[in-house]
Amino acid sequence: MNINRERVFMLFKYTVYLLLTINVFVFLDIEWAASDVRFQDGVSFASIYEAFAATIDTAAWVVLLLLFELETYVLDDEHFTPRITWTLHGVRFFAYFFIVVAFLGYIEALTFTLGATPSDVTNLCTLVAEGWSYGADINDFTLLTTENCGQFSGAVAYLQYPGVNAVVGVEDFVTSKWLAWTDVINAGVWLLVVMVLEADVRLQEKDLLKGTLYYVSTASKFILYSILVAAAVYWTMDGGFIDSYDAWMWLIAFVFIELNVFEWRQESLEEDAAP
Repeated sequence: MNINRERVFMLFKYTVYLLLTINVFVFLDIEWAASDVRFQDGVSFASIYEAFAATIDTAAWVVLLLLFELETYVLDDEHFTPRITWTLHGVRFFAYFFIVVAFLGYIEALTFTLGATPSDVTNLCTLVAEGWSYGADINDFTLLTTENCGQFSGAVAYLQYPGVNAVVGVEDFVTSKWLAWTDVINAGVWLLVVMVLEADVRLQEKDLLKGTLYYVSTASKFILYSILVAAAVYWTMDGGFIDSYDAWMWLIAFVFIELNVFEWRQESLEEDAAP
């Protein structure tokens, strides 16, 4: 049986894109549940970016990913009419806007986590009647009940999150704090990656991605992707499954985009070298 490798590759690539799209709804479900505890008076319009940072971030990145796929693989040069170009740039602007908004949401989540203060609570079961929750992570709050309160009572000391009826053990707080920092660092580095990739695409459109510019771009992305891999490894070791899975899937997705740019550049070099 003959296997068309290109078709298999394309199937794998677009399956990854589809799975990342599904992650938008996964994060929405997680953050919706967490918002009941973090925003006990309801999520206001002004706090949407904080309550649903991962959802907004993932949705905007999916749009941006598909735009890069269009520009670097699907559309040929002759398809870039002024109308198509301006449409792509307009959609890209909105995607970047929401990515920056989500980045600010991650910063707010970090601030919320770091705002936890020491609590006098020594036995979580005393909080059951008052409707308190245990916050093992910024998006993982469990309502304390008589059945589960003993599961979280092994901590030496507890901290209370600011403005909400939620506590966390010291050890879980340390993990939660570093996970929040990782969210911020990861989001910031991805912004830098996409800035370099945008420069690559614009330079390639003008056949200028060569020489020193090419090597500077390659070195920059090597450093940035190394940080993203480190974040993914950390999530794999200490984070939840969805964070780890999502991080690795995004790295795979952008390997495809980098391959698109590489092939595009190779075609341009071959055309330049042709007699």
